[in-house]
Amino acid sequence: MNTVEQIGDIKIRLGSDHVAEVELCRPPENFFDSHLIESIAESFERLDSLECRAIVLCSEGKHFCAGANLNRSEGDDTERLYGAAVRLFSSGPPVLAAIQGAAVGGGLGLALMPDFRIAAPEARFSANFSQLGFHQGFGLSVTLPRLVGPQIAQEMLYTGRRIPGEEALHLGLCDRLAPKAMLREEAFEFAREIARAAPLAIRSIRQTLRGELAEEIRIATAHEATEQARLQKTQDFREGVRAMSERRRPHFKGR
Repeated sequence: MNTVEQIGDIKIRLGSDHVAEVELCRPPENFFDSHLIESIAESFERLDSLECRAIVLCSEGKHFCAGANLNRSEGDDTERLYGAAVRLFSSGPPVLAAIQGAAVGGGLGLALMPDFRIAAPEARFSANFSQLGFHQGFGLSVTLPRLVGPQIAQEMLYTGRRIPGEEALHLGLCDRLAPKAMLREEAFEFAREIARAAPLAIRSIRQTLRGELAEEIRIATAHEATEQARLQKTQDFREGVRAMSERRRPHFKGR
């Protein structure tokens, strides 16, 4: 790699092959907060030049991103968090995610931001918000049905069940499977294939295909934030978070 830089808990490496690696460094869970998402957005913006033709988004540790740490929730930072999320969806170069372990809750939202996902069989995808007494966020209201269709999206959001790697491939949640030991190598080979194409053409094609996605995410996250703030005040939400920390089934009462 020619260039190595660190922004907060994010490492950036840009190679002579025009492929960049953006790595989350909060192992093992890689819980996110507004600071982490802003650091990723800043990383993407620094890489937004023709020198970088593709980005591999990956994580150090056991999981890709296990969502937000709800025991240390940053409720007051929701506007910052989703503002940074919109910046991610506005990035120029194509993005590929290498997903090992869990992509859960808002971590699933982060995993669905890239153009492609390469996952290990051990990966687990879950929109577990209903099991927390919560509303989905990070633009999943847009990205999940766009990727897997409205029926599968409804099932995932209503049940919160975990989708393993093989099923994720079948449903379209990921594009390729690779053994965990080969995961990044597979992601980088895919990224290099994109980087060998004409960069101006790639950006033009990407803009056409993604269309007004960033604006859709801005609108969706504004609604998601309102619903999340409302549900955070409920007994069900408190029970969901408590049950998760105690590793037991929640007992919701609709209050």
